[in-house]
Amino acid sequence: MIEVRLAEAADGDVLGEIHAAGWAAAYAPFFPPEFASANVADRLTRWHKRIAEHPGEILLAALDGRPLALSWFGPSPTRDGLGEVIGFYGHPDGWGSGIAAALMTATLEHMRANGFAVAHLWTARDTPQSRRFYTKCGFAETGATRTHDFGEGHLLAQVEYQRDC
Repeated sequence: MIEVRLAEAADGDVLGEIHAAGWAAAYAPFFPPEFASANVADRLTRWHKRIAEHPGEILLAALDGRPLALSWFGPSPTRDGLGEVIGFYGHPDGWGSGIAAALMTATLEHMRANGFAVAHLWTARDTPQSRRFYTKCGFAETGATRTHDFGEGHLLAQVEYQRDC
């Protein structure tokens, strides 16, 4: 059974575990090992603060009681009036289980309830699994691209996706 709920203060550690595991699987291969390792460790500790600063904008999804996916959404800092899926991560143990699709559905419902008619997101250009997932969820490429600095000049090309909430 899949359950999706708003994240609470006590969920910071489990959100960090999901983020770190998902980021390690999807993004670490693009970076030098030392940089990737430091970034995985950093992702373990940032969620307590995010929950406190963004109440009502972070969802946690569990499969049979085990938390395995998270989403973070809010107003787009670059696209007036649009909502942005700021972060969407799944623990690799949940990949292929349907938990991510259920979480995206809930994320879009929460965004709509928060007044957003359109959602957009950015994902790494060279992550075909992520890109297929967003397309399956009804997102379409906008044609916009950008380069995102993950720190210390470690850049990745990103593409933008958008859909109605």
